[in-house]
Amino acid sequence: MKIAMLAPITWRTPPVNYGPWEQVASVLTEALVKNGMDVTLFATGDSVTKAKLQSVCRTSLGEHPADAKVWECLHISNLMEQASQFDIIHNHFDFLPLTYSRLIRCPVITTIHGFSSEQIVPVYKKYNAHASYVSISHSNRHPELQYLDTVYNGINEEQFQFGQGAGDYLLYFGRFHPHKGAYEAIQIAIQSNKRLILCGLVQDEDYFKEKVVPYLNDTSIIYKGNVGPALRNELLANTLALLHPINFEEPFGLSVAEAMMCGTPVIAFNRGSMPELIKDRRTGFIVRNIKEAVIALDNIKSISRQACREHALDKFSSQVMAIHYMQLYEKVAHQRCGL
Repeated sequence: MKIAMLAPITWRTPPVNYGPWEQVASVLTEALVKNGMDVTLFATGDSVTKAKLQSVCRTSLGEHPADAKVWECLHISNLMEQASQFDIIHNHFDFLPLTYSRLIRCPVITTIHGFSSEQIVPVYKKYNAHASYVSISHSNRHPELQYLDTVYNGINEEQFQFGQGAGDYLLYFGRFHPHKGAYEAIQIAIQSNKRLILCGLVQDEDYFKEKVVPYLNDTSIIYKGNVGPALRNELLANTLALLHPINFEEPFGLSVAEAMMCGTPVIAFNRGSMPELIKDRRTGFIVRNIKEAVIALDNIKSISRQACREHALDKFSSQVMAIHYMQLYEKVAHQRCGL
């Protein structure tokens, strides 16, 4: 079976630092190749993969800004004009590739990584009966869409080292945006009298300046920047807990799975997919507010780090994700052939 993997081009696949959709596309691509699948990755030209690579955009738009509409059209059309060469197209590029799906014979599986707004839903609805949609959590399913299945995002377990939480600090790892709760994480750390390390991409400059910068120092509230995989692994393995006090219905949350893969428990607000990812009181704590998060920290050492690791391997490993998708590829291919 020949698979075309369509990744975004905002960041490299895999991303150097931030780029969750690109990261998932990369982990899946490499796992499929390990399983003997014939995969062609459509991504930026500087992407790193053991699959075949095709690109029209030499570097990522996030690092080298250009007219995004132009390069996205060239990128997607490059694949669609070769659609007859593949058995399955796996779309990680949101809704735009769906507009080609009735013009080609090759079936398209679209992983919906999230909805930027309700304004994009009409496109998904238009192709509802024709397309095959996969959700990344049950909580992120739109009530007006039909889904083939839910497949949790997988991560490359080899990149995440099991740790004992030897560092006496808490960790925030995510975008700096009101949705993601960096301010709340700071308040939890202050009220718990714990050191906090913050990492991530500054997406909302005003929020960062107003809600984060005033608390930063060199001792108790430390910003490490938008760190790469090596430091990410070290920080996740050595932290007492990951703080994930989100303020929106998060579709998944890769840092949550990554933390547990390192054996690190997670304290998260009860929003979106968090109850699906975290086993409350077994791999972390699901709380409602800052006060409950502070109380949960008093009991953080009751969580078995080995249990966190085992849970992550069982639910979020690259192989678990790859096998699930391979089953869906077969199912969709057989349906298209009328078998």
